[in-house]
Amino acid sequence: MSVGKTAAQAAHAAVLALETARRRRPEWVGGWFETGQKKVVLKVGSEDELRRVAAASAAKGLPFEIVEDAGLTELQPGTSTAVGIGPAPEEEIDKVTGSLPLL
Repeated sequence: MSVGKTAAQAAHAAVLALETARRRRPEWVGGWFETGQKKVVLKVGSEDELRRVAAASAAKGLPFEIVEDAGLTELQPGTSTAVGIGPAPEEEIDKVTGSLPLL
């Protein structure tokens, strides 16, 4: 993906995950807002790895959402482009993402 497309997909993931967290763990959302709304952007090597990260998030009970592209510009429709995780306690997210490199 181009840099702009990557940024847009990351933004989509953040918004979607926040909305999921508001429904499932509103206490985590409040704490996240109070502490500056930290965001960390990491990378995976494949769409399969992205889905494994999402599955691990689900297994840990973390709020998450997968972004699937509409296919209007660079990618095929339905391509999974990003996963947003949280807001949630940092130590819990790190259990899922701690081995991933920064983007």
